[in-house]
Amino acid sequence: MDLKEVMAVNLRRARHDRKITQEELAARAGLSARYVGAIERGDVSSSVTVLGKIADALAIEPADLLKRPKRSAQANR
Repeated sequence: MDLKEVMAVNLRRARHDRKITQEELAARAGLSARYVGAIERGDVSSSVTVLGKIADALAIEPADLLKRPKRSAQANR
């Protein structure tokens, strides 16, 4: 999984955990809802500036959006 996909998965999960829509997140981050959707689908790469805006809007650390999922013990077999 490349970092674009990692960010897409983590962004979607963080947004759903907070029960906010793409439109709400976009408004909080000062971005368009279409752009947020494109990031969540992994269609575009975001700049570090946008990464920071999204992280601030979600009240998380930017690095949290780039953490690769841990592999399960079964996946390592």
